[in-house]
Amino acid sequence: MRLVIARCSVDYAGRLTAHLPSAPRLILVKADGSVSIHADDRAYKPLNWMSPPCTLKEGTGDEEGVWTVVNKAGEKLIITMEEVLHDSTHELGVDPGLIKDGVEAHLQELLADRIETLGEGYTLIRREYMTAIGPVDILCRDAEGQTVAVEIKRRGEIDGVEQLTRYLELLNRDPHLAPVRGIFAAQEIKPQARVLATDRGIGCQVLDYDALRGIEDDKLRLF
Repeated sequence: MRLVIARCSVDYAGRLTAHLPSAPRLILVKADGSVSIHADDRAYKPLNWMSPPCTLKEGTGDEEGVWTVVNKAGEKLIITMEEVLHDSTHELGVDPGLIKDGVEAHLQELLADRIETLGEGYTLIRREYMTAIGPVDILCRDAEGQTVAVEIKRRGEIDGVEQLTRYLELLNRDPHLAPVRGIFAAQEIKPQARVLATDRGIGCQVLDYDALRGIEDDKLRLF
């Protein structure tokens, strides 16, 4: 992780153009190659960013202080440094990922055990399918054999959709899995999260925790 605090201006050139005038900002360069520009507000949301895969070129000579970030689509993020106030690099190592609360962990276990809840013909590939950016809750296949990534939340909000979107972008680069579609599963899905998921082609599934627990209990009683 590289942290740079600098007075800079930022220009984006791609499907549209955008300009951030000169101001002090935080620039994050992550190990996955992503570059994001932050102000001292907006919580965790960047002012502008470039998702991986992308390349970062730091200018030399007459272009010293100019960073050019280019993604696979040819879109560019050009950061012009006027004054660098801080520049440091830190090795964070492999993150253990988010530890789910008891309900989410149990939902994952129950859904994996009764994967047909998602639809007839679904089969489980595995729980906690590890990727470079963290584990996908459930990876499975639908009745047609297409790979499906499932993100499980107790309360389904926009952040969960964004998380699943990142997983899908990464999984769809794997020729052994692609094409991969997503299902956002939760006990309750907020309207804004449902709209965003639908816009991104992600399915939504409301989970009845009590019903799933009942299925589990019935199964246990059979034995």
